[in-house]
Amino acid sequence: MNKQELIKDIEKLLNSYSGQKITAINPDLLEFMDENTLKEIINSLLTQKDNAVKDNEVWLTQFKKTE
Repeated sequence: MNKQELIKDIEKLLNSYSGQKITAINPDLLEFMDENTLKEIINSLLTQKDNAVKDNEVWLTQFKKTE
């Protein structure tokens, strides 16, 4: 995967949150970053998203009817 594709993936992750403004990353700003750094950013965003889902699950289970 090249740097441009990684930048596009970062944009997609940032824009996957509903109700948020569309984020566009100027590729020139990330030009100094290598592919590993961009992949670390993607992994960090995925972890944050996963943690948010888990937190929401915990919160939602409060309202689940128990039999």
